Amino acid sequence: MKHLFTITVLSIILAACGTGKSAENDVFTAVVWNVQALFDGEENGNEYSDFRESALWNREKYTARLTAISGAILKMTEEGAALKTAVPDFIGFVEVENAGVLKDLASGVLSKHGYNWTAFATLPGSPLGLGVLSRFPLTEARAHSITVGKDTAPRPVLELRIEPRGRPLVFLLCHWKSKLGGEDATEALRRASARIVQRRLRELNESETETPVIVMGDLNENHDEFFRRGFSCALLPDDPGAAVMAHNASDFSLGFLVLSGEKPPRASCFQEEIPALYSPWYEEPEVGSYLFREKWETIDHILLSKALFDGDGWEFTKCRVLDHPPFTASDRSPNSYVPRYGRGLSDHLPLLLNLGFL
Repeated sequence: MKHLFTITVLSIILAACGTGKSAENDVFTAVVWNVQALFDGEENGNEYSDFRESALWNREKYTARLTAISGAILKMTEEGAALKTAVPDFIGFVEVENAGVLKDLASGVLSKHGYNWTAFATLPGSPLGLGVLSRFPLTEARAHSITVGKDTAPRPVLELRIEPRGRPLVFLLCHWKSKLGGEDATEALRRASARIVQRRLRELNESETETPVIVMGDLNENHDEFFRRGFSCALLPDDPGAAVMAHNASDFSLGFLVLSGEKPPRASCFQEEIPALYSPWYEEPEVGSYLFREKWETIDHILLSKALFDGDGWEFTKCRVLDHPPFTASDRSPNSYVPRYGRGLSDHLPLLLNLGFL
């Protein structure tokens, strides 16, 4: 893949939204949520057709949507009241229009909860990007853009570092290319995104082995994609057949992530230098986070490096799908947002990660 390269995206925006102090607890919670095209109330020409003035999209609908999303964030940790936190400590958002949307979220209903740090990244001309709200200082941020031949992945990989309790956590927030246009035709760009993540995993593993890495986002592939399709893809199981197929694909060099259901994760069927990531989808009872043609998919992910299972510092506790109201409708499907009527939240369910400090 000689045409593959990485650049740092210049449009990454970091902001400190306040002067509040972050809470230092023995429990850390992180969420990833595809919020389904969160556009602001100003038209600049890049918006989807449903979010333009001609479709009756306006500032009032935007403000109402911010209020609904903020209210939902306040309900994310209700089932885990023992966590002693009213809101998640770190939220990764997929499909946010710009940095201003994050600022509006942080300074509105959520202002008293200390989301004093935000980051946003996108590509020039792209309608949507990636962003985060954090209750801890973002000590480092970078974004990686991916190009294969003449095609560029529509979103970068946003890399962020925080240090709760003085121990670093690295997040790689992603939104990989969708399958719109065909599974096989779009696979190369998902593999290219996986290659960037794989490269950073290996670099971090070599330079700071004990630093936990959390890959999160909408990867547009299921955790069992290989078995569903019977074809090499960007997410592979630690399976002999997948390893052989990946090894035999000459243009597939490390363009994949290896997922494991073991704790700590292992990639026993692959080359020794290839790290594996733990996927909670292997043992969690939830059926999925996204409903496509009446079938559940597991395309939203929180993937964990082995350092979260070493018995020191931050450790994996639990990961769950927020499959309850207001995130779900009466039939338990995602409570999709309908811009025409200004109702709903998102067609994706959020994933929530709990870490404990040892």
